[in-house]
Amino acid sequence: MYPLSYKAPIVIIGAGGIVNDAHLPAYQLAGFDVAGIYDVDKEKANATALRFNIPMVFEKMEDIVRLNLSRVVYDIAVPGSAILKVLEYLPAGSPVLIQKPMGNNYQEAKTILQYARDKHLVAAINFQLRYAPFIQAARKLIQQGALGQLCDIEININVFTPWHLWTFLFESPRVEILYHSIHYIDLVRSFFGNPVGVYAKTVKHPQMSQLASVRSNIIMDYGDMIRANIITNHCHQFGMQQQHSYIKLEGTQGAVKINMGLLMNYPHGVPDQFRYITMTSNEPGEWKTLEVEGSWFPHAFIGSMDQVMQAAAGNIPRPDNSVEDGIYTMACVEAAYQSSERGGVKLDEII
Repeated sequence: MYPLSYKAPIVIIGAGGIVNDAHLPAYQLAGFDVAGIYDVDKEKANATALRFNIPMVFEKMEDIVRLNLSRVVYDIAVPGSAILKVLEYLPAGSPVLIQKPMGNNYQEAKTILQYARDKHLVAAINFQLRYAPFIQAARKLIQQGALGQLCDIEININVFTPWHLWTFLFESPRVEILYHSIHYIDLVRSFFGNPVGVYAKTVKHPQMSQLASVRSNIIMDYGDMIRANIITNHCHQFGMQQQHSYIKLEGTQGAVKINMGLLMNYPHGVPDQFRYITMTSNEPGEWKTLEVEGSWFPHAFIGSMDQVMQAAAGNIPRPDNSVEDGIYTMACVEAAYQSSERGGVKLDEII
């Protein structure tokens, strides 16, 4: 099912929800070997090891390096502020997959990038949405010419997100864009490259005022022929009937609409739906449903880890999701926050 030609043992640093819900289930599907795990909370590490039959639980970070494990890929799943400290422990030249974000801001991202360069790490950021099976299916249609020239991407999220599942976010000065919409920014970049600029506004909600922000509007500027919009509202608490979570890709000859079920009734989710339409003899055809095996969680996490493994094996020059690429996603995130802070054109400047 997953033709992966190179599989190195994985050592996971962090045993939180994302590791249990996505990383480890994905690695089981792919047949990856997880050799050991570490977490500052030893009970969490032990529980995760028991659940997924991981043979080693490390007492401290020093123990991981002391064992001098060969051909290991390090999977770092810690908050952005802790990434650099973890990297300092790892041997030079190590293959590393780093859970997003790439630090808490662009300055931290630049520091991580430079550190990875100096230490010759084969380092990637876990922007895994670009590897979701439904995104891979959309890319295939685009490559086949079914949509013509891609010129419009819209991502629209209107759900109720249980933010209490990630307690560290309540201390973070940045929330929605840095920890959620960052995936969509990276996804748009994976199709269109880097934008000219970013317009954005991210705001709180009266009933979630303890969080820095939970709703965002983001426009990525690609000039006069491409539209790329991201709209998120995580506070729709009025039942499932009017909730939605979709990615829409439009070209000159067709379109794709992907309903992402993961975010609906999170963390349980609902089924995804992939629909597409193409022009036939300059006439619109009918919308068709494509059955796509797998979803964002956990299947997309296979792709991001495989990129690191393939680069470590020398099969590709560097991961598609490398820190060298991820720095531009972080730059777009920074631009979004700066745009939000500066605000739009004041009406009294016009009147």
